[in-house]
Amino acid sequence: MIGGTGFLGTAIVRELARRPASADYCFTLPTRRRERARHLLVLPTVHVVDADVHDAATLDRLMAGQHAVISLVGILKGGEGKPYGKGFARAHVELPQKIAAAAKAAGVRRVLHVSALKAAPDAPSGYLCSKAAGEAALRDAGLDLTLFRPSVIFGPGDSFLTLFARMAKIAPFFPLAGAEARFQPVWVEDVAAAVADSLQRADSIGAAYDLGGPTQYSLRQLVSYAAAISGHPRVVIGLPEAVAWLQAWAMEFIPNGPMTRDNIRSMRVASVCDTGRTLPFGRVATPLEIVAPTYLRS
Repeated sequence: MIGGTGFLGTAIVRELARRPASADYCFTLPTRRRERARHLLVLPTVHVVDADVHDAATLDRLMAGQHAVISLVGILKGGEGKPYGKGFARAHVELPQKIAAAAKAAGVRRVLHVSALKAAPDAPSGYLCSKAAGEAALRDAGLDLTLFRPSVIFGPGDSFLTLFARMAKIAPFFPLAGAEARFQPVWVEDVAAAVADSLQRADSIGAAYDLGGPTQYSLRQLVSYAAAISGHPRVVIGLPEAVAWLQAWAMEFIPNGPMTRDNIRSMRVASVCDTGRTLPFGRVATPLEIVAPTYLRS
C-alpha cells in the first residue's frame, strides 16, 4: 500500500483488519519515516518498511510477491508550472508511472488508485490536471485498475475541518478565498469501505467511482460550521478574487500555509458528484453532522 501510513491509508488498513477475511491479508506499507506509522505496528498483518517509493529499484523490490497494489499518494501543494508544478508531476504523475512499470514487471495486475473528484486534463489547476495524468498512466498500462475520485475527505486527523477549527481559536474572523466554492465532503471511513469492497469484488475492475457525502456545502458554510462546533464561532468574510489571489500568493511563502494559488484554481471547479449516487455497492454516505462533532469539539 503506497501512501498507506497516512490519513486515508490508516483507515483502509483498519477497515480491512475488521473484516472476516482479515487473516488473508498481509500489508506492506513503505514509508520514509517508520516512527510515523507506530499506530499501525500493533496490527499483526501490517509490515511497515523504510523505503523511498520514488526509487524505481525499490518499487521493484516491494512489488515482489504482492497480489495487489493500493496507491494513495496525493499532495495539495505542488508548486507552479505548466501544466503543473514539479511537486505535482513527481507525486501524481511520475509515481503512478513507476507503480505501473513495477507492477507489470512483477506480474501484479490488480491496482486500486485514489485520485480526485473532477480530475481532468483540461482542469484549471495543476492538482487536478496532474491527478488526471496519473490516472491515464495507470489505465494505459493495461492493469486491472479501479479508480476512486473522492471530494474532500473528513474525519479525525483530517487536514480540512480540523484546520479550520484550529484557526478559529486564534483568528477573530476568517478572510476567506473561494468562499462560495462547492464541496461534497465524504467521511474517511466511507472511502475506506469503498476501497476495501473493491479489493474483494471483481466487478469493480475497470470502474471509476466518484465519492461524496450526502450533502453539498459552500466553503463558507464548512468553515463557519467547523468554527462553531469547535466552540469558536467566527464571521467569515469572502474575499474578492484579486485579493484572494494575493493572499494565496503570500501564503505560499509560509511553511505549511493553508492556501496556494493552485488551490484557488482547483476551487473554480465544484468538487461535487454529478449523479445522485455518491458511494458504490449500495452503501449510504454518512452525514458530516454525525461525525464532525465527535472530533472537532475535542
